[in-house]
Amino acid sequence: MKSRALRFLALILLLCALAAAQDIASFEKRITVKKLDNGLTVVICERPEAPVFSFFTHVDAGSAQDPLGKTGLAHMFEHMAFKGTDKIGTTDYAAEKVALAKVEQAYSAYIEERDKRTGRDEQKLKDLDKQWKDAVKAANKYVKPNEFGQIVESNGGEGMNAFTSDDETAYHYSFPENRLELWAYLESERFLHPVMRQFYDERNVVMEERRMRVESNPIGRLLEQFTTAAFQAHPYQRPTAGWMSDLNSFSATDAEKFFQEYYIPSNMVVTVVGDVKAAQAMSMIAKYFERIPSGPVPDERTTSEPSQNAERRVVLHEMAQPIYLEGYHRPDYRNPDDAVYDAIADLMSNGRTSRLYRALVRDKKIASDSAGFSGLPGTKYPHLFAFYAVPLPGHKPEEMADAIHAEIEKIKNEDISDAELKMIKTRAKANLIRGLADNEGLAFQLGKAQAAYGDWRELFREVDRIDKVTKADIRRVANQTFVPTNRTVGIIETVAPAAAGTQGGAQ
Repeated sequence: MKSRALRFLALILLLCALAAAQDIASFEKRITVKKLDNGLTVVICERPEAPVFSFFTHVDAGSAQDPLGKTGLAHMFEHMAFKGTDKIGTTDYAAEKVALAKVEQAYSAYIEERDKRTGRDEQKLKDLDKQWKDAVKAANKYVKPNEFGQIVESNGGEGMNAFTSDDETAYHYSFPENRLELWAYLESERFLHPVMRQFYDERNVVMEERRMRVESNPIGRLLEQFTTAAFQAHPYQRPTAGWMSDLNSFSATDAEKFFQEYYIPSNMVVTVVGDVKAAQAMSMIAKYFERIPSGPVPDERTTSEPSQNAERRVVLHEMAQPIYLEGYHRPDYRNPDDAVYDAIADLMSNGRTSRLYRALVRDKKIASDSAGFSGLPGTKYPHLFAFYAVPLPGHKPEEMADAIHAEIEKIKNEDISDAELKMIKTRAKANLIRGLADNEGLAFQLGKAQAAYGDWRELFREVDRIDKVTKADIRRVANQTFVPTNRTVGIIETVAPAAAGTQGGAQ
């Protein structure tokens, strides 16, 4: 025990030393921020430890921005990200452009006939379906598959990927430092000359993802129904994957309209971290990225979620592992109490010393896992602070609820200990340091902070805000938030095969 304590003390001292070297002042010497003439924000961090660099392109558009009737559209750009441009990924763009236009004409005619509520001609629909699919095949003849990725890989690029959430879409990979200009050209071209190439093929991939991750996955079904029960007005009710009927309807033309509205320089942040010189890199980035035309800032107004005045419940009866989930509405990330929620999440969930793990897993031995967290389904708008538990065999979701509520009542009625509060603040510093350990993580963190707050320094101020959290703050926020009328519950109850077809819904 003594040696373990000494090792822990040594770790804390090391983290404190690292934290001193990871403060705002040290980063200010290495970070340059500039808003280009077209409105694009560029963040460059000089980090010459190795001759490589990573980038993170953040677009302030996620599934919360999906138009009604076109859910899943923001997610499509993750799948279209590296399909190429008018110069990359095609054998003859002039001919391909004509062929893609014919695809849209044929698809529009097919959808118009398909969606007639009266008077639909089934034979005509069959013919139009064939014409549309034949047009897709004709356009695909001009495609050079994966050429964009091959260019990146052949020049030493690694980790090429993209992701979509309710709040954002992002793109990232890494390159050797002597490929900075190639990256600037490739990344800017994707936004300057996008091509909706193989759009319907990728839409089919997204539909299959939905079948696999939601419709054939009990937890996926639970999360989707839980979220739509919790958010009855706000766009957070829209699934990132999209509703199947929407996926089976929106077009490449719809995607182009979405792109023109949201993929504009003023709605984007590009972060570069690595072995680069800021002056040289900024000049090169401006040369390529300022070619992207500016546009009007998207309207960010959304429907506000009304106050919840009664508990809502979703119960699914499945041949699956039982699970208990509950969520409470909380303010967005800009709220002054955001750091308090972070502290509560750490207290309840961080590691084997967390309250939920100790109570449900270690002591009561009724769950294999239990935790609490913010950010469901996003953080940009008011969202949920959620708790969950996975029952062990022989235990029911109702036991999870009782045990979680008992722990919630403790933080509502009793001050946490000095040791717990100190550990929360120490871990916040440690988590920040770990997130800055490599170029990819640093680019991600700086880009997110710049996009969210308009200032990358907020990444470090988040730790300062947690450092100011008091015991009274935790009790106050817990009492404001974790009340039954503000609660949405999601449960999977395990049933025998014969009864599995009967699924419960929102109550």
